Amino acid sequence: MFNNCSILITGGTGSFGKRFVQTVLDRFQPKKLIVYSRDELKQFEMQQVFPHDRFNSLRYFIGDVRDLPRLTTAMEGVDIVIHAAALKQVTAAEYNPFEAVKTNVMGGQNIIDAALSVGVRKVIALSTDKAAGPINLYGATKLCSDKLFVAANNYRGSKEIKFSVVRYGNVMGSRGSVIPFFMERQKSGVLPITDSRMTRFNITLQQGVDFVLHFLEGMWGGELFVPKIPSYRITDVATAVAPDCRQENVGIRPGEKLHEEMITSTDALNTLEFPDYYVILPAAPPNWNIDHFMHESNTHPGRKVPEGFCYNSGTNPNFLSVEELRTLIRSVLG
Repeated sequence: MFNNCSILITGGTGSFGKRFVQTVLDRFQPKKLIVYSRDELKQFEMQQVFPHDRFNSLRYFIGDVRDLPRLTTAMEGVDIVIHAAALKQVTAAEYNPFEAVKTNVMGGQNIIDAALSVGVRKVIALSTDKAAGPINLYGATKLCSDKLFVAANNYRGSKEIKFSVVRYGNVMGSRGSVIPFFMERQKSGVLPITDSRMTRFNITLQQGVDFVLHFLEGMWGGELFVPKIPSYRITDVATAVAPDCRQENVGIRPGEKLHEEMITSTDALNTLEFPDYYVILPAAPPNWNIDHFMHESNTHPGRKVPEGFCYNSGTNPNFLSVEELRTLIRSVLG
């Protein structure tokens, strides 16, 4: 489905965007692959990595998701939209709350409105584990965004367009994440640990891209996809990065949780489990045959999760060991 089609990715110069572009160019022959972002320097740097004479399907649009007319122009003739743009620093969102609302919520609605107006066929928005039972503004804006994209399927009318969401946990090695921070701080001999009990979900950048590409193929519209991924203990990450460093508890920062969730016990009422992922269904699926959806794959049919189920990084049955973390860190960050 990706050959000879036009794809637009918002936040295209970010960590996810660059890996997505690389993967699509490696595996497919898109008609156009449009990088939409607001940072001209990052676009210039990206063009040095993907020169036009070798990658002539690539296009670059300077623009902000807050700008509906610009988005509409950029989406003309586009078949698939990946929405990865967001303000995602927790503390920055707490200090600049309405800026986060304008980008994450109003920007999300602009994506929907532009896609509906120009005939896009599929839209996937990226979410975060912080959107499940949010306690900080960033999580709250992403939960609101998730709801907007799911609900967009209810008013698409006769348009052949589908909106879905992919939610996953911390991306290993992404900008501002804990592993690069620990790698920098190991020179001091002391690693600050927010709380020794803390756990997080873990996913690599490539896994995130692969999940999005996989779900794009089979989406019905309205699903919130949650891949099954491992957890880690923050103390194990510190040990994997710098085993000789002293670990010092500094306390949880405002807006942080001890353990992250991707599916709450309330979400479980509408959640199906498949071998490699979960699907949170919309509260009122539009004209869906749920039994057909659950058994679309005869080899691995879905099933409803038990009452009270919760997908939590602290109770996740799959934890990475220190050695597994060390191997992953080497492979991802060198």
